[in-house]
Amino acid sequence: MKNTPVPTNPILIVDDEAEVIQVLTAQLRSNGINNLIGCQDSREVMHHLRERDVEVVLLDLSMPHLSGQLLLEQIHEQFPYIPVIIITASNEVQTAVECMKAGAFDYMVKAIEESRLLSGVRRAIEIRELKREYGELRSRFLTGELADPSAFSRIITRNNKMKSIFLYIEAVAHTADPVLITGETGVGKDLIAQVIHEVSGRAGEFVAVNAAGREEDKLSDDLFGHVRGAFTGADTAREGLIQRARGGTLFLDEIGDLSSGAQIKLLKFLDTGEYYPLGSDLPKRSDARVVLATNRDLERLIADILFRKDLYYRVSTHQVHVPPLRERTEDLPLLLEHFTKTAADEYGKEALRVPAELVTLLSNYPFAGNIRELQKLVKNAAALAKPSSSSLPIQPFLEAIRQHAPQGTVGPQGLIAARTESLLEFKDILPTVEQARELLTDEALGRTRGNISEAARLLGISHQALSKWLQRRKSEQSRAGSHS
Repeated sequence: MKNTPVPTNPILIVDDEAEVIQVLTAQLRSNGINNLIGCQDSREVMHHLRERDVEVVLLDLSMPHLSGQLLLEQIHEQFPYIPVIIITASNEVQTAVECMKAGAFDYMVKAIEESRLLSGVRRAIEIRELKREYGELRSRFLTGELADPSAFSRIITRNNKMKSIFLYIEAVAHTADPVLITGETGVGKDLIAQVIHEVSGRAGEFVAVNAAGREEDKLSDDLFGHVRGAFTGADTAREGLIQRARGGTLFLDEIGDLSSGAQIKLLKFLDTGEYYPLGSDLPKRSDARVVLATNRDLERLIADILFRKDLYYRVSTHQVHVPPLRERTEDLPLLLEHFTKTAADEYGKEALRVPAELVTLLSNYPFAGNIRELQKLVKNAAALAKPSSSSLPIQPFLEAIRQHAPQGTVGPQGLIAARTESLLEFKDILPTVEQARELLTDEALGRTRGNISEAARLLGISHQALSKWLQRRKSEQSRAGSHS
């Protein structure tokens, strides 16, 4: 598989000495920066810049035809967004000051230490990417439009927070930096990771690894592979998943469970692109883009010395927080329709209608398992639907809610509240409509601490209607008190 170009746009190395270009090229390539163009004739530089989008320019000062200082001025005037790193044999402070004033991003003196060269080039790439991301984010949020809505079609939502996440993903997906996805269990972090890979346009595979409950040696073997004879039973060499994901995306789930040793190895790979298969003294390289996810509070783990602070800052360059389902209640009708249709097809049943009261019932349910829990509830109800039924039965939802939810926490009408449960189960007596109204209203007001607007929302009526009814009840109570 052909390696992904790093960076996406080429770095232009300008020097009249071929040997210098070769040395710089070799040093950068050995550290994973492989998208490079050499130019020995300074007169061709502006043509290169007009013909293609160049990420960074490495520019010698002393050259025939056009000097580096003159070229620097031209580049800064016509392409001010391109970082220019001066590389020269001159160690004069005045020259360096003049170049920085003319717009140079950095100034290095030959012969440059490889670490100095690498840090300067990487910093220039990062600055260029940050400026590009800012421009894309600004453009996306100003227009509010996705460039490729079809890439997000698998995520069913009309929630504004989710739409903002989509816009952010489009702005950062094309970079090589890690993306950290956070959120509760069941919110769909793995689906977000797949979308990031798809939007990135990377040609390689999407490879997923779950770190939860994995021993360090086993996880290291899965990620980095091993050489023959690395341990007892290693009769053949094994390619790790990081290598399998080259040119693509490595999705590492539940990173909050990583051992300290695994964290160190991951940090090394993210910093250098290098890793060591088990039993090998020779490093290998992979250009896999890393996307990570966790449902744990990494900052708390850092405070408890269970997660490395340097790794956290390295993986959270770009961060996506997926909101829980209880903050996306407007998505409930869409998700119920989707899961009901999918379940009906799976069980070979006729199309099932979603009862309107089911959306009301679930709109105040906390969904500890989020979308995954909703899908499970719908599948169970669809499986129990009678062949003659045209709608999804509600009873399985009520039973599941009563079984798993704390008393009094679920349902916009307090369906499992202790003081209304016997009436709603209709065991011995039926409440009058007025009794039911009293109980439901008091339940809603109690849950919302007297907030009439929120209580009205839970009851599915308007603020005005509830206010009028409360005023009428107050008047009736006052009249009853005066007659007693």
